[in-house]
Amino acid sequence: MAQSATDSAAPRSAPEVLPPVTVQAPQTPAKPAARREARRSFPSVARAPAAKPATPVATAGSGAPNVGSGPSGPPEMASQTSVTGDALNARPVARPGELLEAVPGLIVTQHSGEGKANQYFLRGYNLDHGTDMAIWVDDVPVNMRTHAHGQGYADLNWLMPETVNRLDIRKGPYYADEGDFASAGDLHIGLIDSVPKAMASITAGSFGYLRFFGMDSRKVDDGNLLIAVERGTYDGPWITSDDMQKVNSLIRYTRGTATDGLSITGMAYANQWTSTDQVPQRAIDSGEIDRFGSVDPTDGGKTNRFALSARIAGTDDTGSWKANAYAVKSQLDLFNNFTYFLTNPVLGDQFHQHDDRVMLGGSASRTLTGSFAGLPMETTFGVQTRYDDIALALTDTWQRSFLANVRSDKVGEGSVGVYAQNTVRWTDWLRTTVGMRGDFYQANVFSIYNSANSGNVSAGIGSPKFTMTLGPFSKTEFFVGAGYGMHSNDARGATTTEDPGDPSTRLASSPLLVRTKGVETGVRTRVVPGLDSSLSVFLLDQDSEIVFSGDAGDTEASLPSRRYGFELTNHYRPLSWIDIDADLAMTHARFVGYDSAQAAIYASLAGYPQAQIGNAPGSYIPNAPAMIASAGITLGEKTGWFGTLRWRYLGSTPLTEDNAFRSIASSIFNGRIGYRTADGWRIQLDVLNLFNAQANQISYAYGSLIKTDSLYNLCYPVQTAPAAVCQTGVMDTVLHPIEPLTFRVTVAGTF
Repeated sequence: MAQSATDSAAPRSAPEVLPPVTVQAPQTPAKPAARREARRSFPSVARAPAAKPATPVATAGSGAPNVGSGPSGPPEMASQTSVTGDALNARPVARPGELLEAVPGLIVTQHSGEGKANQYFLRGYNLDHGTDMAIWVDDVPVNMRTHAHGQGYADLNWLMPETVNRLDIRKGPYYADEGDFASAGDLHIGLIDSVPKAMASITAGSFGYLRFFGMDSRKVDDGNLLIAVERGTYDGPWITSDDMQKVNSLIRYTRGTATDGLSITGMAYANQWTSTDQVPQRAIDSGEIDRFGSVDPTDGGKTNRFALSARIAGTDDTGSWKANAYAVKSQLDLFNNFTYFLTNPVLGDQFHQHDDRVMLGGSASRTLTGSFAGLPMETTFGVQTRYDDIALALTDTWQRSFLANVRSDKVGEGSVGVYAQNTVRWTDWLRTTVGMRGDFYQANVFSIYNSANSGNVSAGIGSPKFTMTLGPFSKTEFFVGAGYGMHSNDARGATTTEDPGDPSTRLASSPLLVRTKGVETGVRTRVVPGLDSSLSVFLLDQDSEIVFSGDAGDTEASLPSRRYGFELTNHYRPLSWIDIDADLAMTHARFVGYDSAQAAIYASLAGYPQAQIGNAPGSYIPNAPAMIASAGITLGEKTGWFGTLRWRYLGSTPLTEDNAFRSIASSIFNGRIGYRTADGWRIQLDVLNLFNAQANQISYAYGSLIKTDSLYNLCYPVQTAPAAVCQTGVMDTVLHPIEPLTFRVTVAGTF
């Protein structure tokens, strides 16, 4: 029976040598290899043996085979792949979330301080802080439902890169075990279990960057006890210092293997910072503020997260099973001012978002191996449940001092998802997987200041899935996938009927669950020795991009959307000490239909071009990237000199629906050079923004007011401009610049 030519158990990695790939089946059955679901391998789907783990080195995120996330089976789509912890840690990055740029076609930015969740861009989506991209760490969800700042908020500032074992990547709504937020992609980060020696490192760099990290593991009974700690500070290049203060810790006990074992993991994290948010381009051009200055220097926040999770898995004569449970306690207090003096012309528009929650959940699945009409078959049944107990508040503030309440809510939101999927190996070159998923959500919203916005809401949705693999033919496989997906909306938007800022204004409630539909085809080949290439062509429809605006406490509606494009990825290992990758993603993203409400707003602004431009109805999706590209080369063996040079490109994007404002394309290079000794010591220099590009982390276009605007004097103290104009403000690009040329030196050792 033919074996998969592109088994994802052989992930993109550096600097270890990739295992050889063969299309010749072994003469004896392969030892079962664990999938991410801890399913036992069986000959029916011809899974290749798992790649032999790289030898652990304390300078990267490698370690013993991970109990929480075992090696994956062969890819079900060309866009599915894995990246080792070593490869992730070989990347010079400014912050932990940027490790996810190892995902082909994904851009990770930051626009508001070092403790706030990153901004993500993938497959023509401005994913904001995580909507439509599900992120899991050690089988615990990162995305937050009904969050004070934004739906799907996914903060990874607590992730310690050295503790990462691997990153499993899937895209599209084609997988039955994925539900909420996973339409564009789902990322599973597995953690290491142990390190061969204790290690410690110190990193110091430009703009007050300082980080201490330590990690050690010990044998306890028949398992491993791992402990890691981190302390970090950072001021940044900003006129007002970030003054970030971060403390972090992890303790983890593992026993057994990914398919027969258990893990218990505890985490604790706290952070506080002052942030320089996005600033208006006109204020920079006039010299009113510096490019690294701010309009409101008191923005910032503080956050904490405490998590406890456990996982157990086993195999038997009929298949395998796994179960996990988790409890997360988190809190965020965020102060932002995005419109400056638009709403409050005297004290400014700063607001405070408060989120305090307990998240409880778990999952269980059972996989059975057997046959159908003599054909090898595998069937998996699973259930996932989650409950969030949330306290939310939105207030107006001045220099972080309370001014007025906007809304305050108590929310209880629970969900249950059940799924089943069946894989059949029809021939040596044809494999299909058919799945079905059902999700049910129930939420109770108690609005403390406005009972009209309280209520109970529930919704259910079914999502069929299908994938097919053809091949291998000459070390080449072809893939087809189709499926329905979904994401949840903020529960407050589903019960809100009155504008919190003006109860006389009626609002239409948004649906609790939103449907997505996707189809994809692709090819992956290793015809050229050492070169792994894949091409995926996809289409993704979404019924609505309605979002709850945490900044205003109400719902912002949008039209249905359609995205289609392709992703081309290449990973080349010509020699053991050379690792090269190059990825290109192109997407066409548009709204479907005509926005008559926006047309009415545009007409109301006639005669005031500074407010009207950019507000015409259109089909462009703001911040939807049409082109994302990246490339990198890593040189070196496990000892001696090593180096990395990486490039990432984010093309120009529309910033308004009518395409009147567009962002400027950014092209950034990061580099690293260092030396490793045989006894585990390492010194390295990271250079970020190597060519000191004057690029932006993020750009938006919307209406705001600053006191030097001519429109400000038409709206205050005596309003002579129409109300719609004063409520819109001056349309302008607002931006958050990328940090200039930055140096960071790391010294690490093992003991």
